[in-house]
Amino acid sequence: MRAKGAKIGLTTVYRALQTLSENGEVDTLRTDDGESVYRACATDRHHHHLVCRRCGRTVEVEGPAVERWAENVGADHGFTEITHTVEVFGTCSACAARVAS
Repeated sequence: MRAKGAKIGLTTVYRALQTLSENGEVDTLRTDDGESVYRACATDRHHHHLVCRRCGRTVEVEGPAVERWAENVGADHGFTEITHTVEVFGTCSACAARVAS
């Protein structure tokens, strides 16, 4: 937007991203450092992310075992309307190969 001459502040950008996240139009991920990053995902179904610590590459993954676990933990403690977020961090094969060479 700035390249096209629009004046926009970071507060406006982050507010818009938060609204998109709340509406389920983008996913909010937390990095190892706790920073929020936003991604437009390929699916609108519930899923989780496998994230490379080095390059940030993200793979969308399903986790049926995690879904069952979250529901069971919630039920065990009398909770309903359970939601959760899971991000798994590692090093992708491309980054691992660069480190090894």
